[in-house]
Amino acid sequence: MADRVTVIGWDGSPLTAAARAALGAATLVAGAAHHLALPEVPAGAERIRLGSVALAARRIAAHRGTAVVLADGDPGFFGVVRTLRAPEFGLEVEVVPAVSSVAAAFARAGMPWDDAQVVVAHRRTLRRAVNVCRAHTKVAVLTSPGAGPAELGLLLEGVHRTFVICEELGTAHERVSVVTSEKAADHTWRDPNVVIVLGGPAGTAGESGGWIAGRDPSAGPRGWSLPAEAYGGDLGEGETQLLRASQLARLGPRIGDLVWDIGCGSGAFAIEAARAGAAVIAVDSDRAACARTDAAARRLGVQLQIVHGTAPHVLENLPEPDVVRVAGGGAAVVSAVADRRPQRIVTHAATRDAAELVGRDLTEHGYGVECALLQSVELDTRAWTEKERSVAFLLSGVLPRRSA
Repeated sequence: MADRVTVIGWDGSPLTAAARAALGAATLVAGAAHHLALPEVPAGAERIRLGSVALAARRIAAHRGTAVVLADGDPGFFGVVRTLRAPEFGLEVEVVPAVSSVAAAFARAGMPWDDAQVVVAHRRTLRRAVNVCRAHTKVAVLTSPGAGPAELGLLLEGVHRTFVICEELGTAHERVSVVTSEKAADHTWRDPNVVIVLGGPAGTAGESGGWIAGRDPSAGPRGWSLPAEAYGGDLGEGETQLLRASQLARLGPRIGDLVWDIGCGSGAFAIEAARAGAAVIAVDSDRAACARTDAAARRLGVQLQIVHGTAPHVLENLPEPDVVRVAGGGAAVVSAVADRRPQRIVTHAATRDAAELVGRDLTEHGYGVECALLQSVELDTRAWTEKERSVAFLLSGVLPRRSA
């Protein structure tokens, strides 16, 4: 077994004395091609070209000698350290860090990054990374071949963002470009690269900055289901606080999800899903409803994509959703949504017959269906008399074959 595994981060600058000493004593060196070409790599050391880190870890574990792994940036930040420290390999790991590529990218852009979300885009995670870019105003994307600036731009169709694309940071070929998301697909970008995705209003942190990295959870009003006054009052019958809270609880929107809100009305549900960190597309056939939703989203500081059109036809060209709320259109729209196979669907009905019709359709589409009769009575606490009563059948469908 390897006596010691030293992981060296490399940001393009000269290696530190500690890194040179570790490399000089190495009998096995693993890294990318440009790492293995460094002059400090001993000529007699066994060399492993890094592809699968897990496969390399197995070879390192079986090696008798001293091993070094070279990695770009800070290897403890979305890097190889997590895999090498997995219990099945039994490796003792020492890390010599370097400046992360995310920190270097923001430094080149001259921007703070404590208020940024950071995501990794591989082919399997690209859609979720794009959803984070839809939902947040500042996102750093660590890209990979097949999931780079061009692919990000294509999947952000309909959402305007600014890309700061940092190619080959720390090398003689380093280049920083600023383009719109629409233009990113028109170019070929060199790997490795980091993309800073910007859009929407600036953060609200003061001159001294915030108190937590990423999105500040204390931004905006407190509460999971805001009162009607937060949205200008006079909400529709499908937007009561109890119904909204129950719908949110069943869908569980989260960071990386794409939520469809069909029949968004005042935007109350869409905004609260966005406050949970999800990307949201709000759809309504009424232009006035779209305008109210847009105004409320701006006032409450969340990012929404608003689409004017009539479901189900307007849904055909929308990107694939994770969870969907159907507030308008009835059984026909619910059926069209179920054809797209989101993980979860919620809707409501005014009568039991309408609820049964929707429930049967969801069952035929393979969803597990639950239905609850919700009744809320708002009281005037000055006289403790009934002020407003609301009754609705809440239906939810969950695909049992997919993790949710």
